[in-house]
Amino acid sequence: MNQKEIDILEILEKNGRIATEDLAKMVDLSVEETEEIIKNLEKNQVILKYLTVIDWQKVEDRDPGVTAMIDVKVTPKRDRGFDDIAERIYRFPEVQSVYLMSGAYDLSVVIEGKTLHDVSRFVSEKLSALDSVVSTTTHFIMKKYKHDGTIFGNDEEDRRIVVAP
Repeated sequence: MNQKEIDILEILEKNGRIATEDLAKMVDLSVEETEEIIKNLEKNQVILKYLTVIDWQKVEDRDPGVTAMIDVKVTPKRDRGFDDIAERIYRFPEVQSVYLMSGAYDLSVVIEGKTLHDVSRFVSEKLSALDSVVSTTTHFIMKKYKHDGTIFGNDEEDRRIVVAP
């Protein structure tokens, strides 16, 4: 991968809605070259998806639901390690993320449910019922301060000093 492709990826990671014309100027390429690079990055599954970060606490008519981080200790499978159990876990629709971790637990699983009961039912009936799962510890997210580089609830005024000529 060349430096222009890496530059494009870094810019898109911060702002997936940037206009292609602006992106092309930033990396000193033509719009056509930039579009071709993006198309190839998508085709080769380097760019997997474009996301929007939403602060659901600010949406009056929608309950933000419950997010939980679950530490999972598992018994890895011979010749497959943790991949098989991770795949079984990430196929559940409630699961948003699964990470292989170092430390006391093997996997970190992030799930979303409508209620605490939904999350507890997922852990007891689905996750803990898997034969490779040895133990779990569930942590409920009480408040988001920062997610994917985006600060939540920061409604403060701009504190930068105005510099005038």
